[in-house]
Amino acid sequence: METTTRQPGIRVPLIDEDQAQGRTAELYEEIKAVTGLPFVPDMFRLTSTNPRLLAVVLAGYGGVFGGDTLPRDLKELISAWTSKLNGCPYCVGTHSWFLSQFGGSDELLEAVSNANTAEELPVDERTMPLMQLVTKVSTGAYKITDADWEKAAAAGWSDAEMLEAVFCACLFAFINRLVDATGLGSSVDRSRIARLGDE
Repeated sequence: METTTRQPGIRVPLIDEDQAQGRTAELYEEIKAVTGLPFVPDMFRLTSTNPRLLAVVLAGYGGVFGGDTLPRDLKELISAWTSKLNGCPYCVGTHSWFLSQFGGSDELLEAVSNANTAEELPVDERTMPLMQLVTKVSTGAYKITDADWEKAAAAGWSDAEMLEAVFCACLFAFINRLVDATGLGSSVDRSRIARLGDE
């Protein structure tokens, strides 16, 4: 029988990796393969007591980060920026760390933490309309117009690239809310992933 633990501040029980059995253990191995990390990030463990939900989280994450429609650094930028807009510092730290690993400059990382608008991000002219589009996903998706889409297309982004960018921002709107609602975002200062840079 799987043993769950309660971490201070987190509102749901978590299954530790060494206690996982059956479908949860299988999903944990898939998560490590998809993330390339030697451990299961706590964000995934939030749904560990319900493998059906855990599989959904993994499918979304793997669908975005397992593909090559957009370069990994751009997906990490979208993830970190969306998390900033949604007020989830836990996810900002995690995906800023990933962004740094995939070539994000110190200037860009600082801007993700401190900027208030997409226009303040130090990105090139082609990337700016895409970042403006994904910003609207968090600040008011219903306000996205054909003109927003066409502006990104005119900058050279394909429909497939824009769809993946928007999906990535939508996925992190979901992840940010899962992390915050369950208390993970306020229970620790930094994720285990973000702390890798300290080692």
